[in-house]
Amino acid sequence: MRTTSTALLVLLTSLLTSTAAGQGSKQDYEQAFDQRASRRGTVRGDELIHGWSSDGTRLWFIANLEGGGTQYRVCELATGRITHAFNHAVLAESLRAAHLEIDPDRLPLRRLEFDGDGRLRLLLQSAPPQELVVEDGKVFSLGDIDPAGPFAVPLRPVGHFGRGRRRGRGRVDLIVHNASEHTIRLDWLSDRGARRYDEIAPGERHVQDTHVGHLWRIVSVSDDATWGDVLAPELISLVRVEGPAAPTDRADEEEPVLPAPTPRVMFREHNAWLERPGESEVQLTTEGAEEQPLAGPVHISPDGRYLVVHQEHRAETREIHMVESSPDDQLQPKLHTLDYPKPGDPLDVKRPRMFDAQSGKELGLDRDLFPNPWNIRHGHWAADSSSFFFVHNERGHGFLRLLAVDVATGTTRVVIDEDPETFVDYNQKLFLHHLEDTNEVLWTSERSGWNHLYRVDRSTGEAVAVTSGEWVVRAVVEVDEGQRTARLRVMGIHAGQDPYHVHHAVVDFDTGELTVWTESDGTHEIRLSSDGQHLVATWSRADQPPVHEVRRTSDGALVTELARADASANLEARGGRFSQPFAAKGRDGTTEIWGLIHRPRDFDPGQRYPVIEAIYAGPHDHHVPKAFAETYRAEAMTELGFLVVQIDGMGTNWRSKSFHDVAHKNLADAGFPDRIAWLRAAGEADASFDLERVGIYGGSAGGQNAMRAVLDHHEFYRAAAADCGCHDNRMDKVWWNELWMGWPVDDSYLRSSNVEDADRLGGALFLTVGELDRNVDPASTMQVVDALIRADKDFELIVFPGGGHGSGGGRYGTRRMYDFFVRELHGVEPRWEGEPVQTVLRQRNQ
Repeated sequence: MRTTSTALLVLLTSLLTSTAAGQGSKQDYEQAFDQRASRRGTVRGDELIHGWSSDGTRLWFIANLEGGGTQYRVCELATGRITHAFNHAVLAESLRAAHLEIDPDRLPLRRLEFDGDGRLRLLLQSAPPQELVVEDGKVFSLGDIDPAGPFAVPLRPVGHFGRGRRRGRGRVDLIVHNASEHTIRLDWLSDRGARRYDEIAPGERHVQDTHVGHLWRIVSVSDDATWGDVLAPELISLVRVEGPAAPTDRADEEEPVLPAPTPRVMFREHNAWLERPGESEVQLTTEGAEEQPLAGPVHISPDGRYLVVHQEHRAETREIHMVESSPDDQLQPKLHTLDYPKPGDPLDVKRPRMFDAQSGKELGLDRDLFPNPWNIRHGHWAADSSSFFFVHNERGHGFLRLLAVDVATGTTRVVIDEDPETFVDYNQKLFLHHLEDTNEVLWTSERSGWNHLYRVDRSTGEAVAVTSGEWVVRAVVEVDEGQRTARLRVMGIHAGQDPYHVHHAVVDFDTGELTVWTESDGTHEIRLSSDGQHLVATWSRADQPPVHEVRRTSDGALVTELARADASANLEARGGRFSQPFAAKGRDGTTEIWGLIHRPRDFDPGQRYPVIEAIYAGPHDHHVPKAFAETYRAEAMTELGFLVVQIDGMGTNWRSKSFHDVAHKNLADAGFPDRIAWLRAAGEADASFDLERVGIYGGSAGGQNAMRAVLDHHEFYRAAAADCGCHDNRMDKVWWNELWMGWPVDDSYLRSSNVEDADRLGGALFLTVGELDRNVDPASTMQVVDALIRADKDFELIVFPGGGHGSGGGRYGTRRMYDFFVRELHGVEPRWEGEPVQTVLRQRNQ
């Protein structure tokens, strides 16, 4: 360990030799807080507005012009040839004849559709919006939007869209035309219920700004009767409301249909009751009690003969108490109490019970294979009603099983057994899809060391790898049982690229033939054509603005590049450089560790800058941004004259299983050996990195990580800011912590506790917490404060009255964190004007 005098001398020397421009002046602070707003709108064309012809031969899209303006263009999908959709100058002149003064490069058009007669239909942004039909480049007709045309969406009966409505990307305008004789109201249907919006008088049109996939309800104001629902589509559209929606044929909707008559299960007085059509109710259970009630979910066999319910065994739930010191509505403090199970606590447990629906008798189940479940989910009946399947997730997450119950015998057998030496990441990597026609399931597993898709025989448990290799299946997007294919999001599939880039593929799950649809060096989003033969892929990186391509799905071949986003204004706002992805070897000298470097807007490569790491090492995901953005939250601090970095070290998700397993019973590790190796490599590659002045900050799990840096690695990290930290995993929510740290609670929890190791603090520490944090118990921060005081350590603390999770990320908390790092790493008083004033260097914790 360095002596105090040596540490102060090194720091003082580095401060005196640094002449970087931004060092925490008042102007620097203003620019930091204004950064996001100042960069808003500096990227044009990051999203591609496009559509497909009904015959699948053409694609239209809106292209951005240099210097501003847009044009509509058409891509011939067979050749990739791109042409103008029409002569914009001729069309503008034609519109002038209709008394509309329009710039040909700024036509107020919102959408294009191909007419079967060879004409183009355009949606004109006017008041009200109108439909424009173009033939031979000239206006053929101009008038109201055809309610039966391609720009219209229907009003559907209430409940038509169910609960599983899709969530799309981006915003869209929904034009509501009230063609009825009554005033109507728009209600937005969220997960929390209906929220009232605008009223629309008879004959009026209203343009509602919304998000793709949001559900809206039409209500008659006079009697509050619901008339129907409309789902916001991907492109601007009109819904014409003439009255209540007409009934529709829902045969196209994928809903399970049980044969009639179907028994029904009800729950009363903690017991289960069976109602058979045409018969009196039968009480299935009598032993239910308040602490052991019968409950759902209910699973009825396809033939209606058998059913499964669940009996819950309730445990006494831990409560935590928080005092709101300064409530808005009264002078005296308030006490808040909430249920908050923690690692090791007794938990509610549900176990299945099976009954014969004809006799009402219970069929015994062999429970030896699911003795202590964390949960039992994904119940599913075989098509012939002979077996019932469910997933058993054992508490501690050391193993996970797909089990099958034989109805005839009541015996339970293991179909799939995931039993790694560490943990099963059920929260991110569990995928299950039953293939009834072949008595198989599709299942994801890390048994090979990488997350891949398997096809498993439900009778024998024999597993066949559908995908394999040193890359991972990120998600199964869709299963087509007819074609025996699965659409996938994959990561790490292209050697030489950042392994966190998302690519898209389709796999034949009989042959394992994999067709990768995307290959460009970036992370991808795609939109398929209506016939599934083509896709538009949008890819980007932190240092590459979005690029839009059209590709074939048959082989993934590139048809053509359609457009590139114009980020010239954004590049200028960033000082001529984007954030830089950077990779270096980790602790083992072999594994590539990937991160991101954010540099100051006025960066001078001849100067040396202190470095701050924005850390979040939660094992549930990776956390370094991959897609391009106008600005990243971590970038703001660069305005104060810091290099800011983000790194995904070992222990984070979506690499190999061994990479992830570093976190097992070892959250204290947080990938620090990899992070430090990465930073040293970055310093070797770029002399502007001043690794004698390194700070770190994070919130929540990142708060735990940030403090751990100055406990275990204070010879490298000189200062840490930790907001709402989970400083002892025994104090935090049960599900997140037991997933990585296991159950029962053992000494590994102590070894990862910042409270237990508070006496090891070196360097400077700034703690923040909201007194009403309902995510991470705020007592976790106060316990680490107590331990620091007992160890006679210096630190700073802010408790936010009434503040919740992440309160330190508000404006005041952020400003104070900026102050902390400016003092500790720049060595000047923050927010100076004129000339900086040097901070009096105090002795740091050693």
